[in-house]
Formats: sequence, structure tokens, C-alpha cells
Amino acid sequence: MTSHWWRDARAWLVAYGVAVALIGFWPVPVDSGAGPLLRAVTAVFPVATYERIEFGANVVMFVPLGLLLTMLLPQARWLVLPIAFVATVTLESGQAIALSARTPSVLDIIANTAGACLGMLVAAFIELLARSRTAPPDLPESSGEGRPEERRSLR
Repeated sequence: MTSHWWRDARAWLVAYGVAVALIGFWPVPVDSGAGPLLRAVTAVFPVATYERIEFGANVVMFVPLGLLLTMLLPQARWLVLPIAFVATVTLESGQAIALSARTPSVLDIIANTAGACLGMLVAAFIELLARSRTAPPDLPESSGEGRPEERRSLR
């Protein structure tokens, strides 16, 4: 990573926010043309109902928000989920107020917030991996038995 990784993260967050706003405030459902594909998937995998696919897509859509906010707010990670919750409530409320062809849903709010939580977990895992790679190697133990304070003199 460069010393200015946070600039990249901010740029990604802005691009992500624009993409989510376009998806969320598109006048018609973004999956409106995907009916044949969704029916084919459901025919092959009956457990993959439209509702489950939509829920999963909403989870996945908010993973980047949790990841990026966790990177950008290392001292205030407790704010990540409230920010994600407010963002998704704003999105769903905007759909309810301004878009008659869109259907806001409490399940979308739950899925989006869960996605942000998953993004936080991904960030924690990446951080754990980074720390393990930069941690000093374990020093070999001395040739004596046990710890130095546990060794007894033979005199």
C-alpha cells in the first residue's frame, strides 16, 4: 500500500456512492430486464428464489461500504454500521417518496446493513492478515528447559 492509501479509499468510496445512488434511484427496478435469467437460475436451483437472490444482492451491494468506511474510520469504527443504516434508510425513503415504480423494503434495509457488517468483517480479516505478515518472527527458545526464570541452577 502507498502512504496515501486513504486517498484511494476515499476515491473508491465516492465512486461507490455514485454507483449505489444510480442503482437506488434508477426510475425502474434495475433487475427489470433480468426476468428470463432469474427464472433460469430458479429452474436450476429451486432454492434460489427471486426474493433470496434480491436479498443476497442487497447484502453484496453494501459490503464495499462497510469495508471502505472501516478503512477510512480506524478510530471511529463504531460509526460504520450507523452510517450504513442511515444511508440505506435514506435510499429506501427516497424510493418511497420519489419513485412510484420502485418498492422500498425493510428487508432491503436489513440486507444492506448486514452487507456493511460483512464488509467490516472483511476489513478486520485483511487487517489481521497484514499484521501477521509484518509481525516479527517468533524467536527460537533457548536451549535450556523452560523459561529462564523456571530454570534451576545445578550447583
